[in-house]
Amino acid sequence: MAARHWNWFWLGVAVICAAVFLLRPQEPPKVIQADSAVKVAEPQPKLLALTFDDGPRRATTAKLLEGLEQRGVQATFFLIGKQIEGNEDLIRQMADSGHQIGIHTFDHVELRNLSPADIHRQLDPTREALRAILGDRELLLRPPYGFVDDTLLQQADSPIILWSVDPEDWHDRNVQREVAHIVSHVQDGDIILMHDIFSESVDAALQVVDQLHQAGYAFVTVDDLLLSRGITPETGKIYRHAHPD
Repeated sequence: MAARHWNWFWLGVAVICAAVFLLRPQEPPKVIQADSAVKVAEPQPKLLALTFDDGPRRATTAKLLEGLEQRGVQATFFLIGKQIEGNEDLIRQMADSGHQIGIHTFDHVELRNLSPADIHRQLDPTREALRAILGDRELLLRPPYGFVDDTLLQQADSPIILWSVDPEDWHDRNVQREVAHIVSHVQDGDIILMHDIFSESVDAALQVVDQLHQAGYAFVTVDDLLLSRGITPETGKIYRHAHPD
């Protein structure tokens, strides 16, 4: 009789264990996903370099720097040497905001057909004045009017930056025309020429940034544009754009 009770006891234990096993929360089946061998390439950003000549001029350049900072945009400024004195704070602000700074001669004179000595009279004092403010660094050159000859190529002591989009903002100072020209002509890798000495150009530049941001463009310095395309700027070489291959 005791043995029969003992058998029933173990039968009850077995039934309880089975019930616990069957009623425990079930984990969802694991789905094993096949490793995909194909990776989708990230789209490359469309890049532009916005550049400004003939500054600094306090009223217009300060307004431009404020607008660019609000938009998170870095540009490149080619400065006139005789306008550096008295605007040192603006130049430091440019550098502190990540903008690139270059030379546009001392007196805004055409460098083509000048002697080596006359070329250096325009470039060296400007370079020295900027380095006194910014420290020793390479300073790109943009010759006034874009005129270049063999003598300048040999004497420049820096890369020479021209442009591929020019709205001629000095001509009629028409904001809407300038904006329409740039937006309709620009393409990935362009270098845009403007002047930060005109209030209309400042307004146009900020409108261009807003419109082209919406079109998927990003704005970078000239150096960053060239380097992003695998181009290392060389002394005495001319660069007009960095269009993708």
